[in-house]
Amino acid sequence: MSDDPVRMPVDGVLDLHTFQPGETADVMEEYLRVCLENGIRHVRIIHGKGTGVQRRIVHSLLERLWFVDSFRGADETAGGWGATVVTLKI
Repeated sequence: MSDDPVRMPVDGVLDLHTFQPGETADVMEEYLRVCLENGIRHVRIIHGKGTGVQRRIVHSLLERLWFVDSFRGADETAGGWGATVVTLKI
C-alpha cells in the first residue's frame, strides 16, 4: 500500500463514501482549504444517510473551521439529509 496522497477532483463536491470516519476530518479540511484557494465558495459534502456518524463528524468540523461562513443540510435535489452544503468565507 502506498502512502502517496490521493488525487481528487476539486469541483465543489466531496463524496466521503470512500473514506473511513477516522479520515473524514483531515480529508474535509484539506479539501475545503483547496476549494478556498481555488475560489470555490460553495461546496457540497456527501456523507451519506446511514447511522449519522459521518454527518456528525462533518458538522462538528464545520463548526470549528474559521473559513466556513455557513452550512446546512442539502435539499432533496442535492442529496437531502445525506449531504451538507457549505459556504466558505471570501
